[in-house]
Amino acid sequence: MDDTDYMNDDNYYDDDDDGFSDCDDDDDDQSIEEESNDRQNYTVLKEEEIAKLQEDAITEVSAVLSISQSAACFVLTQFNWNVINLNDEWFADEDRIRQKVGLLEQPVVQFNPKNQRTICGICFEVYGYGSMYSAACGHRYCGECWRGYISTAIKDGPACLMLRCPEPPCRAAVGPDLISVLVSKQEYERYRHYLLRSYVEQQTKIKWCPAPDCKYAVRFDSYETRSYDVSCLCSHSYCWNCTEESHRPVDCETVRKWIMKNKDSSQNAQWILVNTKPCPKCKRPIQKNQGCHHMTCSAPCRYEFCWYCLAKFESYSTRCCNAYRANTDELKELDLEPDQKKLKEYLDRYLHYYERWANNQSSKEKAVESLEEVRTKHIMELIRKQQYLSELELNFIIDAWQQIIECRQVLRWSYAYGYYMPEDERLKADLFEHLQGHAEYSLERLHKCAETELQPYLASEVELKESFHAFRLKLENMTRATKDYFRKLVTALENGLSEVDGV
Repeated sequence: MDDTDYMNDDNYYDDDDDGFSDCDDDDDDQSIEEESNDRQNYTVLKEEEIAKLQEDAITEVSAVLSISQSAACFVLTQFNWNVINLNDEWFADEDRIRQKVGLLEQPVVQFNPKNQRTICGICFEVYGYGSMYSAACGHRYCGECWRGYISTAIKDGPACLMLRCPEPPCRAAVGPDLISVLVSKQEYERYRHYLLRSYVEQQTKIKWCPAPDCKYAVRFDSYETRSYDVSCLCSHSYCWNCTEESHRPVDCETVRKWIMKNKDSSQNAQWILVNTKPCPKCKRPIQKNQGCHHMTCSAPCRYEFCWYCLAKFESYSTRCCNAYRANTDELKELDLEPDQKKLKEYLDRYLHYYERWANNQSSKEKAVESLEEVRTKHIMELIRKQQYLSELELNFIIDAWQQIIECRQVLRWSYAYGYYMPEDERLKADLFEHLQGHAEYSLERLHKCAETELQPYLASEVELKESFHAFRLKLENMTRATKDYFRKLVTALENGLSEVDGV
């Protein structure tokens, strides 16, 4: 697609109609995540809800196999909490399973004579019979030795879930019933924490949220979708399948390759990611401190240019630099060997996609900060009082910022998609660049509008009702149009740009 192949700004947006050309308003109420799902296909689980699922599994096994709750809990940890496999193997050969996991068919019953004293087999001190404890096997040790043995195992980590009797070579299971009696409350809570985590980590449909210190897990309820994007109650959004950040419309394998490539090429890319670039006109360093890529040098220069390619900025409709084009003229002028030219072209292409991938992340982070400012710095309350509007009527501002954040993430990963597109599939590349360019163009205008056109109403004490109404219509229309462009981009990329197959 040619750099100038965008419609004129005057025609692209019109306050009197639905906002933008090429947009289908039938899908206005669909977000990008909801496009392929009639309902949310995952459930966020709190720890108490996970504990209830775990307790249900223990109760079921205890009832079916006619064993104690403690024994059921222990044997489930040995079978990775797979109730079906446990039941199948148990009824196929109960004796083998009992021997494997250390469950005696009948606990050893010991006679407890009054005032009998017994030597502990670990510390060799003499104790009253009531001060001695044992697993089902009957090997009795004093409370202090048991506490030391179990506490050390808990401190060592999740292996404490497979604890056996300390009597060599006894393999009798040491379950939660005995552990709860002997260790401190804090140590038992740690043991329960390991038990809960082991339940989740062995499930095929439940995974812990990867955010630091998050205690929620997410159960994925339906695999009949192309999107694994989930949002935890801790506000962390990520891909449930690979636990990397949300990366729709790119598949997990592409994400893995791209992340590995960025690690391998990080030294080559460092110079391009500095916070400043020189103004193309006056050469003074410019710092990018907002989300969109339309830059204006400070006075007296006031030169306007594109952050990515440093070309002169005239309007959003005159240029789009999302597509990579090798600079053949520059390569001809350089006195390089063929292999060096090939390497430089390879690096230039990589940096083209990497810079845009990284900068969209930076723009997304700034958009998140802007959304938080709108929510927390009484901006909404100020406008509500000034314009005599309800909180519900001002939701269009929140909606715009949420759409910007979501679209920045999609646009970011679309550049990773572009990098791995086969260079010989020109028709698909043209379609990709066309869809991506229109989506990016729409997003840049929305981002610029949200960043700058609200400010006059915050600084003014005048009501400005008519102009605020026009601003509201403009932002709402831009938000809907941007949503629609990105929906089309996501759908096309997830379908492998199949529109041009057979052309």
